Amino acid sequence: MNDETMTKVFNLPDNEQRLIKQCKKGNLQAQRDLYQRYSGEMLAVCRRYTKGIEDAEEVLSNGFIKFFKNIDQFRGEGAIGAWMRRIMVREALNFIRYQKNLFVEVDEERNNSFGESCVKHHYDAEHLMMMIDELPVGYKTVFNLYAIEGYNHREIGELLEFSESTSKSQLSKARKKLQEKLAQHQLLYKNN
Repeated sequence: MNDETMTKVFNLPDNEQRLIKQCKKGNLQAQRDLYQRYSGEMLAVCRRYTKGIEDAEEVLSNGFIKFFKNIDQFRGEGAIGAWMRRIMVREALNFIRYQKNLFVEVDEERNNSFGESCVKHHYDAEHLMMMIDELPVGYKTVFNLYAIEGYNHREIGELLEFSESTSKSQLSKARKKLQEKLAQHQLLYKNN
């Protein structure tokens, strides 16, 4: 190795702040590194709002494009992961709007069971996510924004361009549907 190669090896971004600076300069390797560092976590965020992994991957790709296009706007106030998450959530909401199915009426009798192979004691977060995924898109979106992302009803209303009371109503309906599904699968604890 010559001195120039050694310098390049030691000048690679080794912490998040340096990585972000390199991304702002358009360094493709730094962008790749930041993508690899956060893509799994952000894919999980996108997946909560979409019907399938392919849609989540599309949202993720579009979200990262917007992230890198606007990275100069990141001022270093707060964590880059939180800023990135907000971009991904907004991109997922845009995807839902584009699909024109945010508040599609769903047959109330629709019932997607998990089959006999799911035993009561083996339900975990994955099964709960499956139940959330079965909710109508509007319910699922508001539930995720409120219960998982931590937005309040006013913020949800602004993001989705409807009233605060609509957000509350959608959350209430989502919770009711989830309680029904949990009761159906005998996962609710009952006071004896």
